[in-house]
Amino acid sequence: MSFTEIVVRKDVQLENAILLEGLPGVGNVGKLATAHLIAELGATKCTEIYSSHFPPQVLIEESGEVRLVNNELFYWRGKKDARDLLFLTGEYQGMEASGQYELTLKLLELAKEMGVTTIYTLGGYGQGKLIPEPRVLGAATSLEMVERLRKVGVEFIEGEPGAGIVGASGLLLGLGKLRGIEGGCLMGETSGYMVDPKSAQALLVTLQKLLKIKVDLTELEKRAEQVDEITTQLREMESESPDEKQDFNYIG
Repeated sequence: MSFTEIVVRKDVQLENAILLEGLPGVGNVGKLATAHLIAELGATKCTEIYSSHFPPQVLIEESGEVRLVNNELFYWRGKKDARDLLFLTGEYQGMEASGQYELTLKLLELAKEMGVTTIYTLGGYGQGKLIPEPRVLGAATSLEMVERLRKVGVEFIEGEPGAGIVGASGLLLGLGKLRGIEGGCLMGETSGYMVDPKSAQALLVTLQKLLKIKVDLTELEKRAEQVDEITTQLREMESESPDEKQDFNYIG
């Protein structure tokens, strides 16, 4: 038996809106960027998504209350030249392929009903090495979208990413394209060794141009500086032990 339940906390209708997906992934780059935008713009939660395709787990709040793991939608109404935004975030993605497809299809149906016409998925592109100055790489559902992203500094490099885009960031684009929703994926380069606020910061610099918004990046800059201190220590360890390979795992 499987179930997916959508709980609407606030009925919202948007106009020509953009869906921004920021679920956990390599370096948690997309999740960090999305959470920062939600906080800085003061976006409002409108929907919760519960599913048996998420891990069988509850989280414990500071008050001691438990909360079933979920995905959430937040909205922000655009000002001046900025379009309405709908944010997708959460603690987990679907655990298996069938669950990913089911969740994505339900989300696309819901987003389209709410007025979404464009999707930007956000993630990290793991390089397996320390990245001093992360680039933002891209993929898109059309050549027109490729050019739109190039104009704001997104790089398109043949053969990268070689393995394609796995999970919600890829499925939202592929299934969205079948349903007439244009989209693109923005991937911040990251080592994959740890949560990477510097890569998230690079994504947000690009997104501000793309979305025609302005947000304060100070908090991410502080976190990026802390990570820089850690990576400096790692480089020193590597230089001291050039013959010993460090064993790192990707953190999603």
